[in-house]
Amino acid sequence: MRRRAFIWLVGGAAAAWPLAARAQQAAMPVVGYLSVGAPVTRQFEIFKLTLAEAGLVEGRNVAIETPSANGQYDRLPALAADLVRRQVAVIVAITANPALAAKEATATIPIVFNVADDPVELGLVATLARPGGNATGVSFLFNDLVGKHLGLLRELLPRAARIGLLVNPQNANADTLSRNATAAAASTGTEIIVFRASDGGAIEDAFAALTRQRADALIVGADGYFFRRRVQLATLAARHAVPTVFTTRDYAEAGGLMSYGTSLPEAFRMTGLYTARILKGAKPADLPVVQSTKFDFVINIPTARMLGLTVPDKLLATADEVIE
Repeated sequence: MRRRAFIWLVGGAAAAWPLAARAQQAAMPVVGYLSVGAPVTRQFEIFKLTLAEAGLVEGRNVAIETPSANGQYDRLPALAADLVRRQVAVIVAITANPALAAKEATATIPIVFNVADDPVELGLVATLARPGGNATGVSFLFNDLVGKHLGLLRELLPRAARIGLLVNPQNANADTLSRNATAAAASTGTEIIVFRASDGGAIEDAFAALTRQRADALIVGADGYFFRRRVQLATLAARHAVPTVFTTRDYAEAGGLMSYGTSLPEAFRMTGLYTARILKGAKPADLPVVQSTKFDFVINIPTARMLGLTVPDKLLATADEVIE
């Protein structure tokens, strides 16, 4: 009897152990990382590293799910709704459209957004200082930089009279970018020509139209899909000999002429910090929206030479990085 009891005890404990392990795993908080495309490795790793530094290690005491719309903005509402059905602990929304989809899907699950737009204008928060509701995060204000992009191009090309602006019509920022660019150009006598593209073929068509209309240069608007097409965009800009300014250093590293914008590593670090604070009990309504203040200006000299351009010393002196 003792032997049978001992066998039952050991066997019962062995059977109970996987159940306990599964229960512990089920209790692990899940972060839903919602984006237009697959997470960009560099920024995603910074986000995860920041969580780990706060004691939240993926696979140990936090799980991270990464649903992707694969560049199809219309898939975002369904992806956000699925995260809500699964009752994730936090939704991290990368760029405006995922943030808006998450906000529409839930009024209770905390949302940490990472957007290039004004979150008040988007309707994500009541005010920057007092977000209210279930959302807060980081705003890196790429849309407000289009005037700066225009100024950089005019400094490089003083005679530029027609400048193109490439936007993604599926992105919530398309109209804002167009208005900001037109307003910034009005005082300089520069004409802004807006081109719209939401897939690879349309991007090709936009550059062909840009050439036909004899634009002197191009500004590429902030967009998650464009970011994933940065090699194509840099290649087309070189092929059509169009001096182009982009929003992040990743474009210049891919062969683009110039980039100016908020430091994405810094923005994603702050996104990770807020996610960690919420997982530890903080409420989004109590966390003011962070506005990133670190900017990077990068110039690609080999691309400038290929385009037959001489970059003024003044621009070189103000660059944070010059790719030789």
